[in-house]
Amino acid sequence: MSDLGIVKAESFVFAEKPDRLKLDSGEFFGPITVSYETYGKLSPGRDNAILLLHALSGDHHAAGRYSLEDPKPGWWDNFVGLGKGLDTEKYYVICSNFLGGCMGTTGPSSINPQTQKPYALSFPSITISDMVRVEKALLEHLGIHKLRAVIGGSLGGMQALEWTLLYPETVRSTIVIAATSRMSTQAIAFDAVGRNAIISDPGWQNGNYYGTAGPTRGLAIARMVGHITYLSSASMRRKFGRALLERSDQRQFYDDEFEVESYLSYQGRSFVERFDANSYLYITKAMDYYDIAKRFGGLNKAFRNVRAKFLLVSFTSDWLFPPYQSMEIVKALMSNDKEVSYCNVESDYGHDAFLLEVESLARLVRGFLDHV
Repeated sequence: MSDLGIVKAESFVFAEKPDRLKLDSGEFFGPITVSYETYGKLSPGRDNAILLLHALSGDHHAAGRYSLEDPKPGWWDNFVGLGKGLDTEKYYVICSNFLGGCMGTTGPSSINPQTQKPYALSFPSITISDMVRVEKALLEHLGIHKLRAVIGGSLGGMQALEWTLLYPETVRSTIVIAATSRMSTQAIAFDAVGRNAIISDPGWQNGNYYGTAGPTRGLAIARMVGHITYLSSASMRRKFGRALLERSDQRQFYDDEFEVESYLSYQGRSFVERFDANSYLYITKAMDYYDIAKRFGGLNKAFRNVRAKFLLVSFTSDWLFPPYQSMEIVKALMSNDKEVSYCNVESDYGHDAFLLEVESLARLVRGFLDHV
């Protein structure tokens, strides 16, 4: 049992007529439902809140279990809890599913109240800034006007950066883990392959697949391709090598024969069971278009007015968001005389290290938060 015990997901609805949310696209959108969980207790002074932001395939269920029979806890249960990296004896931790997701927050699979059908591709284009504006509305609903910290890894780290730009007066500190201020050409290319796998699947039906099996094969391939980018050559070699599966007389030459093939097939199948293909399209597009330097005319200009104290963490074997991208942010902050700490953690887990190097990360985060 997780030390947080049984947790409960909650929801909040806002942006109803006439107060709809204005998106970066210029469109006014709503209503919006936000799913979230909280851990720990909010202090009387409301000054111990930490906003935890998840990655592409994550959700608001970061820690604890929903029932005694729940087979596994939240995605960062080994990091959120009593005495852990985000110590719930000290901090009130909030984790919400972002806009465009498919885990309770409004996204393409949600019902459009005007048509009583899923939005599908009528869902508006969204940006990471739009996601952050929705998170800000949630905090206002909770009566929280200052954050002790914003923390996130991967896409969550990109959102954490965006928080310091949109709401500098709200954020006291920011912890950005294995993230970037803009996607590399190579990362965009991998996303493009995943999206093409989805839209090439006949089951996609131009996004109107709800009520049918949907583009299961395309989404599975997208996940397989994406998952490769989360690993490193060393971790794959150590875990699988060139090991073969047990042979069968019924096996065709094109079936999975290597253990690594079987592993990727499993990742694809399990992803299809919990994720929406259209959400994958919208979220990866939002990531690909995120470019702080382009918006502000350079990273140095972008961070001129931020007030937060920063901790950036990268991992030596992460080739999806490599360390040099974190260093670009560090240098831009230093050029503006901002308080920033940086650590490039030695690890051969690749991009997934932010979920696996728990002890190293916990020491860094605890030490940083103790001095905020």
